[in-house]
Amino acid sequence: MNFSKALLTTALAGLVSVTAQAADFTFKIQSSDPSGDKNYQVQQEWADRVEALSGGRLDIELLPVGSVVKHTETLDAIKMGILDGHVTATGYFSGKDPAFGLIGNTVGAWSDTSQLLQYINYGGGYQVMTDLYAPYGVKFVGGSTTGVESFVSKVPLNGVEDLKGLKLRAPEGLVQQVFAAAGASPVNLPGSEVFTGLSKGVIDAADYTVFSTNQKAGMNDVATHPVQPGFHSLPLIDISVSQKKWDKLPADLQEILTVSVRDFAQDITTQLRIADQLAVKEAQANPEITIHDWSAQERKKFRAIAQSQWEIYAQKSPNAEKVYNSISTYLKENGLL
Repeated sequence: MNFSKALLTTALAGLVSVTAQAADFTFKIQSSDPSGDKNYQVQQEWADRVEALSGGRLDIELLPVGSVVKHTETLDAIKMGILDGHVTATGYFSGKDPAFGLIGNTVGAWSDTSQLLQYINYGGGYQVMTDLYAPYGVKFVGGSTTGVESFVSKVPLNGVEDLKGLKLRAPEGLVQQVFAAAGASPVNLPGSEVFTGLSKGVIDAADYTVFSTNQKAGMNDVATHPVQPGFHSLPLIDISVSQKKWDKLPADLQEILTVSVRDFAQDITTQLRIADQLAVKEAQANPEITIHDWSAQERKKFRAIAQSQWEIYAQKSPNAEKVYNSISTYLKENGLL
């Protein structure tokens, strides 16, 4: 009898302990990356850091891509209360409003991660994203990026002329429009099918992600002519949450979350840059792989094509025009255009 009482006492004490340690606020956040990717691993480190900084009061439950909804559906899922937030590429929502595609991947605009982050944090981008997400009941906490993406190719690419007729995978929206203007033949293909598409000859090249991720996935083994550094893409990655849940957070937790995202942006861009450098050395040691680095002149040619498409794309919606005006003003004022 005494033994049973002792067990019950121990069990109740454990229950009280677990209850006492439970977070005051829990956010279920879906990533657009699979759990095995370096991106996701850095995101998980961010989630763990938020919990530590908040003294356990704020718990981020991070979920890999597709866990609850498709990567293109997280915005609606947050609005409906199915998810509490997302860590995603903003351009995935270009189907809802072309403005998301323009700010999510302003092809050819940014040559370094610091330029995009400066625009988001200090050049007007934060307010633009806040306004774009407001109708969905979503709070834009902050922006990040991965880095200037590599370009995967099975054939040698040394300049704009080599893009003509090239069958390549690219995300819908502005990215496809720019490549088409450069003479390529872009096709829709999910990221999960890029490797297979290259292996089977469905496509000859792909706008996918950073060099280190491509190298780890074996992309460069089947498409042995990567362009590095890339000449095209530096995507905006945003961390956003439900506005209703954000409003329930006390001021100190809101500040912790905001500052943590700025730290995350610095963390992931630095870690991926280091990983890319190591991956490039690994690829260079493979005689089957030839890395192509476009000249400044060829990069300028591609950027001119991209710029001509920004204004055309901006005409697709009033919000897209606002994005175009905001980014163009920033680039001009900072001597980047």
